[in-house]
This record gives sequence, structure tokens and C-alpha cells, in this order.
Amino acid sequence: MTRPMTVRPATRILVAGDHFVRNSLIAEALHHALGPEPHLTELTLRWPLEPFGKVAEVDEASDAEDALIRALDGVEVCVTQMGPFTERVLAAAPDLRLVVVCRGGPVNVNAAAARAQGVRVCFAPGRNAAATAEFTVGLMLCALRRIPEAHRSLATDGRWDASHYTYENCGLELEDTPVGLIGYGAVGSRVARVLSAFGAEVEVYDPYVRGDVHGMRATSLEALLDRSRVLTLHARLTPETRHLIGARELALLPRGAVLVNAARGGLLDTDALCDALDSGQLRAAALDTYEQEPPPPTSRLFRTPHLLMTPHVAGASRSVAQKAARIAAAEVARYVRGEPLAHAL
Repeated sequence: MTRPMTVRPATRILVAGDHFVRNSLIAEALHHALGPEPHLTELTLRWPLEPFGKVAEVDEASDAEDALIRALDGVEVCVTQMGPFTERVLAAAPDLRLVVVCRGGPVNVNAAAARAQGVRVCFAPGRNAAATAEFTVGLMLCALRRIPEAHRSLATDGRWDASHYTYENCGLELEDTPVGLIGYGAVGSRVARVLSAFGAEVEVYDPYVRGDVHGMRATSLEALLDRSRVLTLHARLTPETRHLIGARELALLPRGAVLVNAARGGLLDTDALCDALDSGQLRAAALDTYEQEPPPPTSRLFRTPHLLMTPHVAGASRSVAQKAARIAAAEVARYVRGEPLAHAL
């Protein structure tokens, strides 16, 4: 077992956590990885008590450029989850050499500006894969078996609603049900394994993944949609995948299919989804992510039937916050020791 090392005095580390990946978790992980004497300063960002959004040219960040610039004075390393590392922030931090982002992708960092300033950027891939996969299957079960409606009728309305047991209203089970997965990364592959254990007929569409998958591999998106009684989205949001599922794709699903999206809201055309639910083309849908977050009060989503909605919490578990802090601290330790970084851009 190697002896914990002490950070050299010149290495000043800013811990810019929030109310999910807390400063205390990051600091504890840094002390474990670096020894008892790292030179830490702290900044607490307001997420998720205040929503993230686009800040200047970066996405999904806390609106805190000024506070971050002040906190970065003399700092060489910053560990954060939602810090807005815009071109302006990076230009104002001449001593900064490393940003470690406690999330699966550093979308809150202007990567080009970081390169131009000589700042390396790391992230924490897979930190919430298990949590998101478990939540996705939970959404799927709730949508298929109408669990929230049954709960509301009994616990909220005080009614023993026998209509939940009628053939027309009772839902599908996963066993022997064709389930299509779009995307086979860290989350999608876990969902596929879990669904296989349920006995679902799993089919995967991901043109970027080679090798074996759990279940069948679809030859095209259209072939997958044609056979999927349940469709779950796990692709990354890129210009190519924005509105990957729209009116044409929803029409290809068997009538009465169920759709689940706990990946990114932009993968799905919201109006097309609402139309499909209104018409009965979709029996139900479950969403954890949205094209606009939070959805505006006037959104059609709040008036559309058979739609289960949660506020982007699929990746929120205590284990995720702890894993993110440990992955980030390990990257800082590699940097201090002069070793290659494991998860750098």
C-alpha cells in the first residue's frame, strides 16, 4: 500500500461543489488521495436549488461566473460539477492548470478556450451509470404497470379503483415484451442486462458500438422501432441526435407502445410526443429529461394524458455523489504526482 502523499505547497485547489456533490465529499476524497495537508479553498454553487442552464457559451452550468473568477485567484486546480468555465472565466484565471468536472461529460467547460489557456480538463465517466439505469427501469415499470395512477387513486383520492384490474386498463409486463434501446453506452448496456434478467426481448440500436450486446442488434433505427413495444433512449445529445425521435419515428412504433427517456430531453420532439399520447399511438411515456428544463408552466406536457414526469433525478443518488468525488480526487492525485490523467479530454 502506498503512503498518502502531501500536496506540494504551490498547488492550491479550489473545491467548487454544490448541494449534490458537496464540498465536504470532495474535500474528504482529496484528503484520502493526497494526505492530510492539501491547500483547499471552497466555493459552494447553488445547484440544484437553482437550476443549471446555458451560461455564455457553455451548457448545464451554474450562473456564477463572477463568484468563480474571484474564487480562482491564485488557484492551480479546481474540482467542480457545475462551475461555468467559460472563455471569460478561463481568461481571468492565469494560474489555473487543471479543471476536474465531477460528471460524465464536461459540458460546462469551454474546451477550446481551456486548450488555448493551457488548462487540462478531466471528467468522471460512468459516475451515475448504475443510478440512471436503475431509475430508467423504475420509470419503465411505472409506465407499463400504471403504478403512479394506482397510488394516486388509493392514497390521494381514497378510492379502491377496480378499473386498474380491467383488461383495458391493466398494463404490460416486461417478460417476453420487445424492448428497443437506442444507445448502448454505460447506461444503455446496464439497462439491457437488467431487462434481459426480466425476460424481455431486448434489441439494441447503436451504430457506434461494435461487438456483442445483450439481446439482438438492430440493423437500422427503423427496424428497431417497428418491433419495439417499449422504447428507451440512451444516446448522447449531439447535433446529429437532436430530435432523433420525432413524429415519423413515433409513427413507426406499434400502436400502444411505451416510451421512456432518462437521457437528454433534446433527443425527443416534445410536440410529437404529446401528439402521439393524445392520439393513443403511445399508450404511455415516462420522462426524466426535457428540451427545456424546467418545462415552462404553459408546456403541453402538463396537459397530456398518460405521461409520467420526474424532475431530472435519474442520476441522483448518494452513491453517485460519492463516486464522483472519488474519481475527481484520483485525477487530482495523478496530476500532482505527474502521472498521466485517466479521463482527460
